[in-house]
Amino acid sequence: MDLQLKDKIAVVTGASKGIGYAIAEEFLKEGAAVFICARNKDELDKASTSLVEKYPAKGKVFAYALDGTKEEGMDFLAQQAASINGSIDVWVNNIGTNKKREGEYYTEEELDYIISANYKSCVFGTQAAVKYMKEKGGSIVNISSLAAHAATAIRSNIYASMKAAVIAYTQTTASEYAPYNIRVNAVLPGYTRTPLLSQGFSQQTLDDLLRNNILNRMAEPEEIAKPVVFLSSPAASYITGTELEVTGGHIKVLNARDSWNLAKK
Repeated sequence: MDLQLKDKIAVVTGASKGIGYAIAEEFLKEGAAVFICARNKDELDKASTSLVEKYPAKGKVFAYALDGTKEEGMDFLAQQAASINGSIDVWVNNIGTNKKREGEYYTEEELDYIISANYKSCVFGTQAAVKYMKEKGGSIVNISSLAAHAATAIRSNIYASMKAAVIAYTQTTASEYAPYNIRVNAVLPGYTRTPLLSQGFSQQTLDDLLRNNILNRMAEPEEIAKPVVFLSSPAASYITGTELEVTGGHIKVLNARDSWNLAKK
């Protein structure tokens, strides 16, 4: 399917690795000019170099090391993206992370870190994007999480709260910016093979979690990226304000592993 994204301007925040990198890669395959950002310059440079080497004949890559949890960071990124033709076609708010609290209660520093990464970055990114979308329209995709619907509470309950807030923000901004032909949607990834996941869970914990996964496996980053790019494209022109679960059917049934065990007999 031609998603009509050739020469479009697409911004992907938090794209130095994992899902963000995969999303940038999919946009490049479609021939878009992709603007990416991350705080870690070394990781960002590595990602940018890799993307350029893999797709030299596709779209272009522009990388900026900045803090996406700050308003000035998102405004700067939007200005750079819009400098090509004055507008931005697609903006993906992908910045996010989790952090288990050290003690019984959150410190102010821990709380600010989680809220800034998962929610403020989404708000500031959206506000920066719409300034350059109001004239011609555009698409915004926010990366939420399965945790918004099926939270965990292992010293990390604020993460789920913020990802739920992203869904609410998606719905309200979809309505607010619809008159400008700006669509806003959210994608909710399930357990995905990323550096963040590998750092946060033991293999035994992951095996236990996947017992209630219909597909009985984790997602690969590109399996999250493809639906994001679809929602960003004209092919999804009548989809807005929605939350798309890309979870392998996680927790849709309580005994998903039984089907696999039965099929092996």
